[in-house]
Amino acid sequence: MTDRHIASSRLSTWLLCVPLVWACAAQAQGLRSTGQLNLPRATAPATSTTQSTADFIVALVNSEPVTNNEVRQRLLRAEQQMAQDGRAMPAREVLVREVMEQLINERAQMQQATELGITVDESAITQAEQAIAAQNQLTPEGLRRSLAAEGMDINRFRNDLRNQILLQRVQERQVDSRVRVTDADIDDFIREQRGSNELANLELNLAHVLVAVPEGATPERLQELQARAQGVADKARAGADFALLAREFSDAPERTNGGVFGMRSVNRLPTLFVDATRALNVGGVAGPLRSPAGFHVLKVIEKKQAGMPGSVVTQTRARHILLRPGPQLSQPDAVARLADFRQKIAGGQASFEALAREHSQDGSADQGGDLGWAGPGMFVPEFEQAMNALRPGEMSAPLVSRFGVHLIRVDERRQATLTQREQRDSVRGLVREKKIEDALRVWSQDTRGRAYVEYRDPPQP
Repeated sequence: MTDRHIASSRLSTWLLCVPLVWACAAQAQGLRSTGQLNLPRATAPATSTTQSTADFIVALVNSEPVTNNEVRQRLLRAEQQMAQDGRAMPAREVLVREVMEQLINERAQMQQATELGITVDESAITQAEQAIAAQNQLTPEGLRRSLAAEGMDINRFRNDLRNQILLQRVQERQVDSRVRVTDADIDDFIREQRGSNELANLELNLAHVLVAVPEGATPERLQELQARAQGVADKARAGADFALLAREFSDAPERTNGGVFGMRSVNRLPTLFVDATRALNVGGVAGPLRSPAGFHVLKVIEKKQAGMPGSVVTQTRARHILLRPGPQLSQPDAVARLADFRQKIAGGQASFEALAREHSQDGSADQGGDLGWAGPGMFVPEFEQAMNALRPGEMSAPLVSRFGVHLIRVDERRQATLTQREQRDSVRGLVREKKIEDALRVWSQDTRGRAYVEYRDPPQP
């Protein structure tokens, strides 16, 4: 975790409408992750009669009103997000109170932003809107159509974006810029984490091959499937590429990603998997293991104690060609052009490197699109997901990200051990994140405490 994740983690709280973060300019580093942008789930449009009879002031924040309709809209978003995430719903009166307090806190913070002269221009809002469209594989026009179909007015959507950008900017000025991390902070964190070796703090990244057993399988069929799983396990232990084995033999959905689950705490993994792999070193293979679903073969890709950066990571060396849609190039035209490049490269009519140097609108163009060795979390999620699904030598289809349209080729992969300095840099990011969270909490409480809040009629959501 590094500093670039911090703002997005704050803004993606369930009480906010759109997780919003900012993209860097056109260097290769512009692909670096700044957090997830998601299409907001709009509320159902209320009838004009309901609005005219239900809307009233529920609170004043330094004489600025918070209305009943604001509470209703935010409440519905919160309930939808919690249902989507599968989280338990608190009592409605508790949720109403939390939503109202969140709105009051935001209003006080935005007023402070105004006092500090912080503003948000229309171009920043348009940039955010375009980024959200790209993240959801939509054109800006397609995003607006989707919002309209969900009952969300585009002006209200853009106003929500403006408010969130304003909140992020004031928080960055008042909190982020003032946080410092010392070497002593890093040493204290490392000592604390090394003192915790319980199973509850263990995190595992496992790769998985499932040989599914259909219901009612005969003993002969069962024996055949078990032999198939045993063959996979034997090949894995002999050093075969586990990602290739997963793509060829696995019946699990994650086979397209080489069977990799990603780093998870043990309480998010089946007990069968944890018991079989907790004592294995990185690279160890377990199985076949029998479950009601079938036979499982597992490989330990990475393991660490929660809160500590892993010492061994999988790094990928990839190239890309980036085209940025604009007035002279629409997004569909950029996709079509990259699809043509892909066909020419595959047919031997052009090289990836030459096309990247000539056409890519990224800082990596001079290096033939070479992005260098990158570990997990270095690129934005949509780019990294597509890259991780490729084997060395493979090219992606044209991919739309918040930065534009990409053609990706993976050249190499390797397991890399982080140096002591790299591990300390990772710890520095973790400590900084925690310090910012603590400082933000104190600043929020102080801003709220200095605001004059007058409660009016209770909300009627």
